[in-house]
Parts: sequence; C-alpha cells; structure tokens
Amino acid sequence: MLDKLTAGLDFQAKALALRAERQTVLASNIANADTPGYQARDMKFSQALQAASLPSSSLRAPTASTSPAVGVAAHTRHIPLTVPTLGAGSVSGGDLAYSTHSQPSLDRNTVDLDRERAAFSDNSVRYEAALRFLNGSSKTMLSAITGQ
Repeated sequence: MLDKLTAGLDFQAKALALRAERQTVLASNIANADTPGYQARDMKFSQALQAASLPSSSLRAPTASTSPAVGVAAHTRHIPLTVPTLGAGSVSGGDLAYSTHSQPSLDRNTVDLDRERAAFSDNSVRYEAALRFLNGSSKTMLSAITGQ
C-alpha cells in the first residue's frame, strides 16, 4: 500500500538525482571549454530516466557497455569528470555520450559554450521544478497524514 503512495515521489527523486548528475556533466564541459582536445560529454536524459525507473528486479548486471561512466580525460591536465552513483546497478541509467559539435575548432575541443550554457540553464530550471514538485507532494502527503 505504501509503495503506491510513494511511487510518484520515487520517480521524482530519481529524476532529481539524474538532473543533478547531468548538471555535473554540463559544468565539467563548461569548465573545459578552453582545454585543447577536450571532448564534450552529455547524457540522454529520457533514456537515463527510463532505465533508472526500471524495477530493481529487472536491472541487469553492469557490463562493459553499461558500467558506470566516469569521464576519462583525454589529457592529464583536463579537469576530471566524476559521476555520482544512484545505486542499485545504475549510474545514470545510460552511458555518457560524446556531444556532437556544430563547429570544429583547431584545437579539437568540441565544447560549444552557447549550447552548453543553454543546456545548463534549462537543466537548472527543470531541476528546480522537480524539487518544487517533490516538496509540494511531500507537504501534501504530510498534511493528509496529520489530518489538516
């Protein structure tokens, strides 16, 4: 019975964790915008959320293609990218992928600062929305439990 009440909260909590993870990835891209040879990374949020929403019994063991993605710096002076785990067999629900770049640069850096800033802002707004929804839902449940 309780799992039916908390199913919506669980989904929003997973979405919130994935938004925070994506924010870290985008911040790493922005931080390395001037680093020669840096390859921009991003995640497919919808696929990651879908994979994170699977019941724990249907999660498969990590393989080489589904193992936790930790950013590998192309150069020793790059800022490392570490991705927090969500636990239970899934890091981001999907692997981080290299972003496609619109304009090639001479130093082989694929970070498009305008696109990264726009994605960062969009993700921030969506993170805030998920957080507000989660707070509102928990306050509604608490008021229902206390009988107010």
